[in-house]
Amino acid sequence: MSSSADVQPQVHQVLATLSYGDAISNEVLGIQRVLHRSGYDSRIYTQTVDYRVEDLTDDYRYLIDDTDSETLLIHHFSLGSRASRLAFALPNRMILVYHNITPASYFVGVNRTLVQQCYTGRRELQAYSRRCDLALGDSEFNRRELEEMGFPRTGVLPVVPNFDHLDVTPNRLLASGFDDDRTNIIFVGRVIPNKCIEDLILFFHAYRLKYNLSSRLILVGSRGGFEDYASSLYELITRLGTPDVHFVGHVSNEELTALYDVADLFLAASEHEGFCVPLVEAFYKGIPVVAFSSTAVPDTMNGGGILYDRKDPSHVATIMNAILSDRELETEILQAQDSALKQLVGQGFATTLLDFVETVNRSPRAEPPLLTPDFWQQYESLEELDALRHYRPGAYRALRKESTRGRRKISGEPR
Repeated sequence: MSSSADVQPQVHQVLATLSYGDAISNEVLGIQRVLHRSGYDSRIYTQTVDYRVEDLTDDYRYLIDDTDSETLLIHHFSLGSRASRLAFALPNRMILVYHNITPASYFVGVNRTLVQQCYTGRRELQAYSRRCDLALGDSEFNRRELEEMGFPRTGVLPVVPNFDHLDVTPNRLLASGFDDDRTNIIFVGRVIPNKCIEDLILFFHAYRLKYNLSSRLILVGSRGGFEDYASSLYELITRLGTPDVHFVGHVSNEELTALYDVADLFLAASEHEGFCVPLVEAFYKGIPVVAFSSTAVPDTMNGGGILYDRKDPSHVATIMNAILSDRELETEILQAQDSALKQLVGQGFATTLLDFVETVNRSPRAEPPLLTPDFWQQYESLEELDALRHYRPGAYRALRKESTRGRRKISGEPR
């Protein structure tokens, strides 16, 4: 007969979606590795998941039966979701990890669904200030935002546990087309408005015309959900008459490390970042970085790379040329980046994480969640709607059509 001391402690993670190869997903998997090595039973619960990592997850609805009030949940919050609302309602201790929510204004007229998700996500986040035992930002910028929103107990858990996803055998098939004597300017990140891809194109255009006709811009990242924005970028390229701008889309880890291998400069123009992992990926791969000084970017770069604070194409092109034409300057920048990367890695991701877990488990519990009287009834209704959407799509569409004719709208209808 086993005693309570023999029971393996549980620390599970819950999030809306686990993707393949993005920063949040890499961190989630890194957290799980640390917890497993430290003797914790640790599983990952998601609402949706990429098929390539599906075997690493459980459906978020299993949390109801798989956990009890002594189980600690690490809840990754980036957008509101049903997984998030379920985690809120359970009696578990909770560490909330905030990955930042981009202001909805960036997506107005571009992606209506994301506008709504960003708005409701920020509104839902407010409710966690009393619900969670500890709120962590994955950068100091995010921690300050949590503090400004009224979270009483905050800390920083760096977003980069390791670079295992880049320590793979490079797949050079895609990158081989760029492996020549030309200068490769690279950006890695979703083709999405807050990344300001149009500015990258304008900067590259100025650099190419003024300094180096033998150069190209390589844009690595998914365009999914932002096809209209991507179309506007193609129109800009056509209007400028700028050749050699390459959209390569979402890539595997093996392709990504190969593309970094052929890059000469990493250029970023994003106006809103909660951390921006590709900046430190470029540090790790020995690529000089030039980035716009905004939100979390200066904290992430921590003295490495070059920051600019005005988006004048001629100004930025001059900075690019100064680095790419001066080997000594490039060496100095890479040395500063190495120093910044050492500081990041030296923070001790595993030790920091485990200290937070132990602190929460030893501390008095946060107040129990306050739920509306019909919360669980609404939860069951949404599950029924979801089943209807998957298994009887015709009936589901008819139900939605009725709701648009002025009949009672079902709250929280999945879209």
